[in-house]
Amino acid sequence: MSTEAQPSCCCAASRSAERDSAAVHEAGAELETAIPVQPDAAGSEPMEDRERRQGMVLLPGGTFLMGTNDEEGFPKDGEGPIREVALAPFYIDACAVTNREFGAFVQATGYLTEAERFGWSFVFHLFVPEAAKASGSTKSVPGTPWWLAVDGADWQRPEGPGSHVEDRLDHPVVHVSWHDAAAFADWAGKRLPTEAEWEYAARGGLIQKRYPWGDLLKPDGEHRCNIWQGKFPDKNNASDGYAGTAPAQSFAPNGYGLYNMVGNVWEWCGDLFTDRPARNGASNPRGPAKGTSRVMRGGSYLCHKSYCNRYRVAARSANTPDSSTGNMGFRCAADA
Repeated sequence: MSTEAQPSCCCAASRSAERDSAAVHEAGAELETAIPVQPDAAGSEPMEDRERRQGMVLLPGGTFLMGTNDEEGFPKDGEGPIREVALAPFYIDACAVTNREFGAFVQATGYLTEAERFGWSFVFHLFVPEAAKASGSTKSVPGTPWWLAVDGADWQRPEGPGSHVEDRLDHPVVHVSWHDAAAFADWAGKRLPTEAEWEYAARGGLIQKRYPWGDLLKPDGEHRCNIWQGKFPDKNNASDGYAGTAPAQSFAPNGYGLYNMVGNVWEWCGDLFTDRPARNGASNPRGPAKGTSRVMRGGSYLCHKSYCNRYRVAARSANTPDSSTGNMGFRCAADA
C-alpha cells in the first residue's frame, strides 16, 4: 500500500471528505487552497527558554519496543509488527495544550485557525443544539452521521455560536488542524512530537502494555481515561465523569508524569502517515517524506471498544492536515 493510505474513518471526521461530498459548505470550498498557516508574530516577543520548558517533562530516550501484535489491534493501520526503535532524549508537554494556552498564542499573534477561515468545523451530534440543527447551519457527513459540519464552530465556540470556552480554559483546545498545531508549536519554540516519541512517552516506561498504566482498562474498577461509556453513538452515560473533554490534567499520570496520553482528545504528531512502520533498529524515525495525511494518536472521549478501540498506546489514526473536529488537539515536544 502507498504511504498515503490511512485507517478507515475512526472517531474524527475529515474536512477533505466533507469537501468531496455534496454537503460541502461554500466557505470551505472557497478556501480549499492555500490557507496561510503561520501566525503574524510581528510585535510578539519570543518565549524565554525557561518559559518554553515550563510544563514539559524531559525524557531520557533510548531504545523501546514500538508497535504491537495485540489481538485487539488493527493490522491494517500499521500497528505492527513490534520493532525496536531508538530515540534521543527529548522534552514533551505533560498535558495537551489548553484553551488558555492557545488563547495566549492567539492574543500574541492574531492567528486565525483554519476552522475560523473556513467558517465551520465538525461537532459531535449530541453536542449540537436542536435550534442549530433546525436552522440549516449544519450539514451531515455521509457514512458518519454522528458528525455535523457546523457553521461558526471553532476553538473558541466548540459547539458553534452561543458556546464558549470560558468555563473550560483548562481543557484541551479542540477544533485545531495540524497546521494550527504546528503554528502554535513554532511560536512556542517547540515542535510536534514524532510518532515514535509520542508512543515512547505514552508507554510511560512500561514494556508492551496495552495502556499507559498496564493491560487492564479499569484496574480495580477505576477509570483511568476519558472514553465513551455506553452505546455509541447515541448514549454516553459518562461514568468516567465526562461526556466531552476533561481538563487536560485529569486522571492519574503515567510513569513519566504525563496526563491523558490516551482518551480525551486525539493528538496530532509531526509525521506524515504511512501504514508501513519504521523498520526494526530505526533511530529517531520521522515518517515518510511524502503523503497527504498526518498521524494522530491516543484516541478521544468518543472512542469505544465496539467502534473505535484506538485508545491503546499502539493504536494509530490519521487525518488531512486541514481537518478540525471537537475531539482533536495536540501537545508539543522539543529537542533536549
